Amino acid sequence: MTTRDPNRVLIFDTTLRDGEQSPGCSMTPPEKLRVARALADLGVDVIEAGFPAASKGDWESVQAIAREIQGPIVCGLARCNREDIEKAHGAVRDAARHRIHVFLATSSIHRQYKLNMAKEEIVRAAVEGVRIARDLVEDVEFSPEDASRTELEFLAQVVEAVIEAGATTINVPDTVGYATPQEYGEIFAYLRRHVRGADRVVFSAHCHDDLGMAVANSLTAAHNGVRQIECTINGIGERAGNASLEEIVMALKTREQFYGLRTGIQTTKLYPTSRLVSTITGMPIPRNKAVIGENAFAHESGIHQHGVLKHASTYEIMQPKDVGLSRNSLVLGKHSGRAALRDRIQALGFDLDEAELNRVFAEFKALADKKKELFDGDVEALVLRTADAEGGPWAIDKLWTSATSGADASAVVRLTHSDGRSVEQGATGDGPIDACFKAIEIATGIAVKLSDFEVRSVSEGEDAQGEALVYVEHNQRTYRGSSLSTNIIESSARAFLEVINRIETHRQSGRAPGERLTQTRGPVPATV
Repeated sequence: MTTRDPNRVLIFDTTLRDGEQSPGCSMTPPEKLRVARALADLGVDVIEAGFPAASKGDWESVQAIAREIQGPIVCGLARCNREDIEKAHGAVRDAARHRIHVFLATSSIHRQYKLNMAKEEIVRAAVEGVRIARDLVEDVEFSPEDASRTELEFLAQVVEAVIEAGATTINVPDTVGYATPQEYGEIFAYLRRHVRGADRVVFSAHCHDDLGMAVANSLTAAHNGVRQIECTINGIGERAGNASLEEIVMALKTREQFYGLRTGIQTTKLYPTSRLVSTITGMPIPRNKAVIGENAFAHESGIHQHGVLKHASTYEIMQPKDVGLSRNSLVLGKHSGRAALRDRIQALGFDLDEAELNRVFAEFKALADKKKELFDGDVEALVLRTADAEGGPWAIDKLWTSATSGADASAVVRLTHSDGRSVEQGATGDGPIDACFKAIEIATGIAVKLSDFEVRSVSEGEDAQGEALVYVEHNQRTYRGSSLSTNIIESSARAFLEVINRIETHRQSGRAPGERLTQTRGPVPATV
């Protein structure tokens, strides 16, 4: 912002960078672009689109986002070396508004055990990194990694030096979620008192949730002058995750009289954006998740129900509509028309173009032939299904299963390949799903280790759709697949085949989903 509103908190979303680093949360390039569009509609101020130096695939994804997304600043992460910074610049430069985010660890434990660098070397490297970035762009953010465990005097020295070198935003990350709210707030108060030029930059908070204090730390930072908060949708991220965007935004909105701060987030888009990220990453939202969980506005206690019916404010400090959660129980069926479906989709907080609506309507009609009634969860699932979810070389043509109590189950799958092949394979297993998985492995010639398997209902009723989530390990990498069907055996088989397709598609590519950055130059970083 050229002229900063002192009461405006910028929301820096790092779902596509730090969030995607969470095990099992990797996204394909089309999925990243879809999330970026949703973040822009949500009204975030900055999208950290990725780590361009990590791989060719990451660079291309960041570039695609920079070229399409309008509104938010598009940011690329880089280590403090010329190669990383130039790659980040090349990826983000086509954005109307772009930023380079450079970082370098500063804590004693990182200096000694990871970097093997003295304090003077850290300062020089940080200053050089910021100067290289500032020669390329006007908007440069600097992060002293593991700042919350860095000596305050040295942290102030580094921050002052990078401000002098041209940094415009100073992020002070609690990289390992170690700080308490009081400690974290005092770090910013100290820096604002002791650093020359502190009034010329925006201070930013980036908190991890290892001790469950990421949101509390972020809000305390805002109370101590921070005007940018870095967070992710649903709080996904390394280890226990990052600060949750929806919790921070609604805390500032609900307690505006206390904080005296505001954001530019369109809060009615929170729930649909949360559901989109959950669907794409395969990370279910806990029922008791604050703000957007299924139980966030549910009341079981008779006393609570009575109070809410009398006046919602007795037990609800937020309204469901404030976060985009509809309570409409309208049921759709096979006789429902396109207009009714469009209205329902809009009521649920989603905006579809004509092509997307055509796709959803066709799938809606097909599903309506299988189910008597379609609920909100069914409609959401159709809208959120990623276009490339079942893409890849292999497809299921036919599937047969048989199971009898006390005996092994059997399955036969007929698969077709994009090269024209057709393969039919049978197998037995401990249940029909296990038999399906084994048959698919034999037919495709790709063996994997199943690490997790989940099936959950996405709507109501005995004919509800079942969403299958499959996590496997292959060549020391984690892959995820998901699929929906009223037949849970079919959805499980398709989810497993999606995993196989991802493995085959990325087998010869530069970086498979979930692969970490390897050393290319200088010390390998952890995460900001």
